[in-house]
Amino acid sequence: QVQLVESGGGLVQPGGSLTLSCVASGISFSLLNMAWYRQAPGKQREWVALVTPGSGTTSADSVKGRFTISRDNAKNMVYLQMNSIEPEDTAVYYCGAPSRDLWGHGIQVTASS
Repeated sequence: QVQLVESGGGLVQPGGSLTLSCVASGISFSLLNMAWYRQAPGKQREWVALVTPGSGTTSADSVKGRFTISRDNAKNMVYLQMNSIEPEDTAVYYCGAPSRDLWGHGIQVTASS
């Protein structure tokens, strides 16, 4: 069964940190680019960061220097380390394999004091 399951979201104060995790099953994880996207209320889903099978990374300008994507191919896991979180980062975050159009159900991250 193909499945992507996110965890680690929640409420965080502005300036704080969170680490999102995503575990994949039923796919050739180590061969796929993996990505994080997010969707804020009233806005379209936007790309956040991508990691290649060899752990090369790229990220959106809005999170560059604050968020870090990584992966562990042995565990079929992809992570998003979020530092210096801003209220504008409040969104539902989705883990995905874009080339396969596979997505998790999403997890809420809320930055608020």
